[in-house]
Amino acid sequence: MHYKGTVIILIAFSLLVTSRQYIGDPIDCIVDEIPLNVMDTYCWIYSTFTIPNRLTGVAGKDMVQPGVASHVDGEDEVKYHKYYQWVCFVLFFQAILFYIPRYLWKTWEGGRIKMLVMDLNAPIVNTECKDDRKKILVDYFAENIHRHNFYAYRFFICEFLNLANVFGQIFFMDFFLDGEFSTYGSDVVRFTEMEPEERRDPMARVFPKVTKCTFHKYGPSGSVQKFDGLCVLPLNIVNEKIYVFLWFWFIGLTILTALSIAFRVAVIFVPKIRLYLLRARSKLSVHQDVENISKRCQIGDWFVLYQLGKNIDPLIYKEVISDLALKLDGKEIV
Repeated sequence: MHYKGTVIILIAFSLLVTSRQYIGDPIDCIVDEIPLNVMDTYCWIYSTFTIPNRLTGVAGKDMVQPGVASHVDGEDEVKYHKYYQWVCFVLFFQAILFYIPRYLWKTWEGGRIKMLVMDLNAPIVNTECKDDRKKILVDYFAENIHRHNFYAYRFFICEFLNLANVFGQIFFMDFFLDGEFSTYGSDVVRFTEMEPEERRDPMARVFPKVTKCTFHKYGPSGSVQKFDGLCVLPLNIVNEKIYVFLWFWFIGLTILTALSIAFRVAVIFVPKIRLYLLRARSKLSVHQDVENISKRCQIGDWFVLYQLGKNIDPLIYKEVISDLALKLDGKEIV
């Protein structure tokens, strides 16, 4: 879910925002006496703003749109919205961060499991070839037993990095959206359950579709003239939906990753769990063989053997377990 699902989702959202931002028309501003293309460019670069205490009321009566109304400089709070031109880059950067733990693991792993499998994942293998490769695999494991702990711990570090990354990204998005992301999804859900007259749309607060923009220029006499413009941000229709989805996705991902880490800790410190998992992975094997191997294995040995079970054909894996049990007991492999 981290390096596949989340990365694909973030890149797809980044491309969607990019297409609307640089191919479409992300902002349209209305103001008297200023060329519209100049006003659009100025407000896009220098940001627009809303008035937070004008978010509630009747549109067209108390205000033009939520957050858009007359205000007094120095008295009314003004909230500037500067994030929208960075959304596509931030989403792509987040996708890269989610792939880093996967990249680290692939670098550290070095293709060890693939080399150990040696085409034993195919159900039909030449008998002589299969016996030779099984012998190589069993000999390798017996000679290198208790030497795989560092290999396993690097995998566990990558799992912990996944959890740290998703936590860090939630805080990062909260910082990016001026502290609005941490409760954004729950605020949207709460908003849908409120009475119409009490509603204060969190999506209009975080991603306003209509904002204000102030433009200054010199007049004919050299005095500074102020022009108050109204800007429409159609791109925020997309942004608000993206971040609602990401809020629920990240919360779910955090919970699942935390449960996965808790389970991993239990596996590391409770040998009995490792035995049950190895039995489940090698259902065709004799339970006594699995138990004898599990008793002799440290966490790293168990991890490698468990990963081999995922990649080797079940019938061949059964023979590997049987031969390895005999090898570890010092008996001759038939």
